[in-house]
Amino acid sequence: MNHIDTAEMYGSGRVEELVGDAIAGIERERLFIVTKVMPGNASFRGTLAAAERSLERLRCGYLDLLLLHWPGAHPLEETMRAFDTLVERGKTRFVGVSNFDVEEMIEAAGYLRAPLACNQVLYHLGERGIERRLAAAARERRIAIVAYTPFGRGAFLRSAASRAALERVAEKHGATARQVVLAFLTRDPNLFTIPKASRLEHVEENARAGKLELDAADVAAIEEAFPLGAPGPLATL
Repeated sequence: MNHIDTAEMYGSGRVEELVGDAIAGIERERLFIVTKVMPGNASFRGTLAAAERSLERLRCGYLDLLLLHWPGAHPLEETMRAFDTLVERGKTRFVGVSNFDVEEMIEAAGYLRAPLACNQVLYHLGERGIERRLAAAARERRIAIVAYTPFGRGAFLRSAASRAALERVAEKHGATARQVVLAFLTRDPNLFTIPKASRLEHVEENARAGKLELDAADVAAIEEAFPLGAPGPLATL
C-alpha cells in the first residue's frame, strides 16, 4: 500500500505540503504519488505550471500519476497536450482523469500520445453506477478505475438489514464488514480503491482486505443487500 493520493485543491495546496513532510526521507521509488490539476488551471500553460507547483510543494522530483480533477471549461485537447509534455519532460510517469463519464474518458484518451492510465471516480455500495457502463469501457481500453470514497462515509452501516448481510459474510471469512466492502468493490481486477484511514488500525484493517477472496455466494448476497438500482444522475457512467 504505497499509493498516496492528493490534489492541488485540497487545502489550497497545504495538503500537498503535508504529504511532502510525511514522505521526507523515504526512498522515492517506494512511493506512488498522485496529485490532480484543478480544471480552472487546466489550460496548456496552466497545467504545466500547476504540475511544477505541486512538485515544489511535494518536494519530490517527479509524480507517478497526474490527473485532471474533473472536466472543466478549458479544451480537453489542450490539457491532454500538456499532460503529454509533462510525461516527455519526466515530470510525471503516468496521466489520467477523474470524475469523467464514458464519452469524456474516451475523448481524453484519444487526445493523448501517452496511455490514459486511469479514471478516478466515486464508487461504493450505495453508488454502483459505474457498473452500468464505465467499468466495462475502461477494462476494454486497459484504463484502470480508481474508486474513491469506497465506504460511502459509513452509509452502508446505517441500515440494519444491509449491515447484517455484510456481517454474515464477514463472519464466514473471519473478516470485518469494511474488509468485505473493499473485497467486493475490488472484485474486478481492473479496479482498486483509495479508502480513507484516520488511524493506524484502519490502515492495517484495510490492508488485510487484500487477502480476502469472496465466492459467488458472497457476491450474490451483497448484491441483493445493495442492489444496483434504477439509473440516476450517474447513469452516463
